[in-house]
Amino acid sequence: MKPSEGRNRAAVLGPLADIFDTDPATACVNLAKARHAEFSLMKGVGTTGTATVTVEACTDAAGSGATAIAFNYRKATSGNLDVLGALTAATSSGFATTAGSTQQYVIGIDARELPTGSPFVRLKFVEVVNSPCLGVVSVVVDGPLFGGQTLTTVLA
Repeated sequence: MKPSEGRNRAAVLGPLADIFDTDPATACVNLAKARHAEFSLMKGVGTTGTATVTVEACTDAAGSGATAIAFNYRKATSGNLDVLGALTAATSSGFATTAGSTQQYVIGIDARELPTGSPFVRLKFVEVVNSPCLGVVSVVVDGPLFGGQTLTTVLA
């Protein structure tokens, strides 16, 4: 496979000096013509700030009809962040990030598991410990539903 063939990447939040401030949500990602999305939350400097992370399925790119859904994730909280921990199932209530700097959370969403009529997904953060954390969220969308299809923008 050639680089980026059958995949699309986008920054969906940040980079921000206080990524969890004001309980933000990422941009919505359209999975109507794709099989899978993988969000990556990179948390840099911020030793005590934490947040609850949920995934919301939405009916449109504006985030209408947002409904929290179950999902799977992995995390790396030490070293070079290149070795992710075990796959963990999260309920629709999400999971809490760990206090500390230099962390990566990889969150996977299978488009086949989205509620009917809700092909858009986003991450939602609710700040638990109010202390600034440098961070950014990106997404990789892959698996076009039709052979030879090129994924165009996934943010609309």
